[in-house]
Amino acid sequence: MKKSNVYWKLFTSTLYLSSFTFGGGYVIVPLMEKKFVQELNWIDEDEMLDLISISQSSPGSLAVNASILIGYRMAGFLGALTTVLGTILAPLTIITLLSYVYNIVRDNPLVANLLLGMQAGVAAIIVHVVYSMAMRIIKRKEVIPVIVMIIALIAGIIFNVNILYLLSFSAIIGGLTTYYQIRSEKKGAN
Repeated sequence: MKKSNVYWKLFTSTLYLSSFTFGGGYVIVPLMEKKFVQELNWIDEDEMLDLISISQSSPGSLAVNASILIGYRMAGFLGALTTVLGTILAPLTIITLLSYVYNIVRDNPLVANLLLGMQAGVAAIIVHVVYSMAMRIIKRKEVIPVIVMIIALIAGIIFNVNILYLLSFSAIIGGLTTYYQIRSEKKGAN
């Protein structure tokens, strides 16, 4: 595929996804996965899971972070710029237009109920994303990631541990696990 076609496909895909996604990054993640993993076959499921993990760990919007990584993965720096533009253009335009009419509709009961219904739908999508990511981790049949997932879940829900501590803990365990795997592979090769 020609580079110009890749840029155009990246731009139109992210523009379309961000135009019709309400609820933030966790809602756009399964749509990005469907588009780039299942439809376009540009990224495999494991790599997408890695990109989402990095996106969540980085400061900023999950949707923008994920689009940067996907764009960079597919077409380098210009691909990242292309996907960022596609991702932010629609929400920026919509929010700008809505800011002009917000005072008119903010007390409208129809609008309030519409937003409440959207919140319920967003919650369901977030639960689906969490479930899908957890199932991928479990399918790998590696004990340490499953234990880290359970510890992070318990620490976050029951003990209300700050997310930064959970991410740091998970990253350290992931780094140590990778280090020991590489070390044992080198010893096995010698």
